[in-house]
Amino acid sequence: MSTELVARARAGDGSAFRELTEPYRRELHVHCYRMLGSFQDAEDALQDTLLSAWQGLAGFEGRASVRTWLYRIATNRCLNALRSAGRRPAKEWDVPQFEPPAPSRLGEIVWLEPYPQHLLEAAPGPEASYEQAEAVSLAFVTALQVLPARQSAVLILREVLGYHADEVAEMLGSTVESVTSALKRARAGLRLRPQDPPPAPGSPAEQALVAKFVQAYSAGDVDALVALLTADVRVSMPPIPLEYHGREDVARFFAGILRHRAYHLVPARANGQPAFGTYLRDPDSGRRHGAGLLVLSIAGDRISALTRFDNDVLPSFGLPRVLPG
Repeated sequence: MSTELVARARAGDGSAFRELTEPYRRELHVHCYRMLGSFQDAEDALQDTLLSAWQGLAGFEGRASVRTWLYRIATNRCLNALRSAGRRPAKEWDVPQFEPPAPSRLGEIVWLEPYPQHLLEAAPGPEASYEQAEAVSLAFVTALQVLPARQSAVLILREVLGYHADEVAEMLGSTVESVTSALKRARAGLRLRPQDPPPAPGSPAEQALVAKFVQAYSAGDVDALVALLTADVRVSMPPIPLEYHGREDVARFFAGILRHRAYHLVPARANGQPAFGTYLRDPDSGRRHGAGLLVLSIAGDRISALTRFDNDVLPSFGLPRVLPG
């Protein structure tokens, strides 16, 4: 920490404040994303954090590092956002000319958003129990949203970021005993399916599986697609709450969605996972319009989940809403 930078920032030097906080900006955004499950909400929380830090510099005593001080502010801003936010409404099914089959269940979390990989690669990884890819996977971020907010915060601070219990207690204005109890409950409540580890990103094994998926999906070959899935595969599509679990229900869903539509897939990457912008061709203009973003979760040599997001996330991934004919 630069004492000179802090002094200059306290005196109103905005450039000194930016120099002081910029090294932590991206990792704070990822932290807010884990807490909130939303890329856009994380951006709002980050801006609130930086504004609060700027306004509260006089109260920074230097007992903790600037990084820890910023994480304390960011965590509490996220907790405030979660307390004040109303439950977001689910979205109705909006694919014309196709009525989906009855879902296996309705999802609890309908406001999840993906995180662009190129931004993750610019952020430092966690130092503690979770590997970097696991700590931002859609499965992990979704599981965090099911936990009570304070338990989620404790789990992230302790087991993802590696803070000690006394540091977390200081951040949350709590006690070590309360933090320890919250962590125990969070571990017990974390709903993560035990799965085989995925192949390394970009490895021949991942590339081979993804190539088979692209071929099957683009051709509308449901049998070939189902052959690539785990027995307990899950399909979800936030903010639409429909979920399909298991090969049989997933096959029924894709048999309808792929029957009359030929999708063009453009590769991307989200949350450390393979992803694709999906596009449908306009028969009149020949142009292809973005239908959404599809993210694959892989377990071993099979696809264990497919998560589809609306096309409004495409620009965050550098993908156009419309492709030329």
